[in-house]
Amino acid sequence: MVKRAIKRIPPEIREHLHNVLITVQKRPAREVLAEISPHRDESVLGMYQGTSLRDRTLMYPPLYPDTIVLFQEPLEKMCGTIKELEDQIEITVVHEIAHFLGISEERLAELGYG
Repeated sequence: MVKRAIKRIPPEIREHLHNVLITVQKRPAREVLAEISPHRDESVLGMYQGTSLRDRTLMYPPLYPDTIVLFQEPLEKMCGTIKELEDQIEITVVHEIAHFLGISEERLAELGYG
């Protein structure tokens, strides 16, 4: 399902996924929730782990591969159909790619992805 959703992402966005690992976990760990500290009514659907392209330098390349983590249970809980789930996976991956590119939460909200 994740592969199908990723194939639907426009090529100009999808091209940034080279050397980015996408993985799925059941739910975010408590430590992750504490670090992100979402509002109580928000679900954490995904997370970007790595150094954004904006923050990279030639002197300090990233030590680990960039990773986008999707959280299965919150995504499934939010969606009523397979189509809704695939749409939300696509939106979540695009949102996390934006973090990889160095786009802030505020700017994502302005663009309609917040």
